[in-house]
Formats: sequence, structure tokens, C-alpha cells
Amino acid sequence: MDIRACVFDAYGTLFDVNGPARHLAEEIGDKWPAFSQTWRDKQLQYTWLRSLMGAYKDFREVTADALDFAMEANAIIDPDLRVRLLDLYNRIDAYPDAAETLGKLKASGRKTAILSNGCTPMLSSGVAASGLGELLDDVISVDAIRVNKPHPHVYELVEERLAVQPEHVLFVSSNAWDAHAASHFGFNVIWLNRSGQPDERLPGTFAARGRELADVARFLAA
Repeated sequence: MDIRACVFDAYGTLFDVNGPARHLAEEIGDKWPAFSQTWRDKQLQYTWLRSLMGAYKDFREVTADALDFAMEANAIIDPDLRVRLLDLYNRIDAYPDAAETLGKLKASGRKTAILSNGCTPMLSSGVAASGLGELLDDVISVDAIRVNKPHPHVYELVEERLAVQPEHVLFVSSNAWDAHAASHFGFNVIWLNRSGQPDERLPGTFAARGRELADVARFLAA
């Protein structure tokens, strides 16, 4: 493969979506992992369903709506906790190997970018808080087209912004649905199966699989 650009999903791939709830686990209680999972599940479901309904909302609003559902589902009534969770999501933690991995890819002469359903302000805050800004050539949001992944128009943004054809792109996602959609579009794909889940029954095949971001640099160096 002639890989000229490495493009990463943001939430769940470069950024730890469980971080906000983990930081406030003492207040949420032992159920914080299930709470965090519900928040994430609803966040994803709302992006997909709103795209199908033609009722786009930016990622900040969708994230807040999903949090409200998760709090009600877990009988949590705490406006201050809600504010702090959303603030932590805006300053979300990167995975420990994110900076090193992006640094190695940049050093190899390849372009690096994010392609995310996240809105531009939210992505900018996350990139700044995690210190990844200097390691990225571009941060691409769906804001401009107002439709979310896995719609193929989203993956077309990579061609437009980075001036690179799909066969020269390595796309990395920990979300299986996203990885399949990117492969179906025409990208080379690494699926980071962080949780060891079974294979999805969806179109698209993977160039490789991994469990952590460091596996991306190892794959390209092999």
C-alpha cells in the first residue's frame, strides 16, 4: 500500500470517551461504567437517527441530549454534575499512546488528520486540551455537510481537504461501524478493537486489526 495520509476517528479512537465519567466516578458511584456506556450508546444512536431523519444537530447538542438520557436512566438528578461532565467532554483526554503514534506518522512524511462527527468547537477544545494540535495536519468535522458518519459524503471530505485519493488513505477507528463504512467507501482501514468484540456483519474488510494506537505505527513499519 502507498499510504500518504493517516486519518483517525476522534471519539473512542484518539479520545477516551469513558474519561469524563471515570474522572467523576466517586460521585456517579459503582455504576459509572454502565452510565458511561449508556451515554456513549445514545450519543451514537442520536447521530445516526438524526442523519436518517434529516434533523441534524451539532455534536455538542447531541452529547448533551445523550447525557440527559443517561442521567435519567440512572436516576441521577444533579445539574452541577451534568455541567462538569459536559465540561470534561469538551476537554477530553487522549489515549496515552496518541501523541507518540501521531508523532511517528508525521515523522514518516505522511499527512495526519481527524475525521469526526464532532463539531468544530468541540474538536478544537479536545485537540488543544490533549496537546495533539501540532501533530495533525487537519481536523475535519461534519459541520459543513450537516450529516454524520457513516454517510459516504463524510468520507469524501478527506479527499477534498487532504487532496488524496481513497486508496492512499489509511483510516483508523475503534468503532466497528465506522471502520466498515470507511472500508466500503474505499479507504484502507485498521480497526482498533479495544474491547475484543465479535466481528460485525457489515460491508467492508480491514487491512489490519489492532487493540491500541501504537499498532498503527507498527503496521506501517512492517
